[in-house]
Amino acid sequence: MITVLLFAHLQEEAGKDRIEMEIDDISIADLKNNLQEKYNLTQMDQIMSAINEEYAMNDDTVKQGDIVAFIPPVSGG
Repeated sequence: MITVLLFAHLQEEAGKDRIEMEIDDISIADLKNNLQEKYNLTQMDQIMSAINEEYAMNDDTVKQGDIVAFIPPVSGG
């Protein structure tokens, strides 16, 4: 099982801040696509990713027990 943490608008779109998934050996890109389809998440191509608190690229692999965070760009003023 992996844990996916969602922040900002992703939390609002999914209706939760954490998703537990019975999945293993999946790329960040495939995980993004999976979540986008299942929860209708938007702007996934602009989202920063982290695996176990280390920034990750789309081709990095998520394994059993990992914690993945998806962090949208932040704007302020």
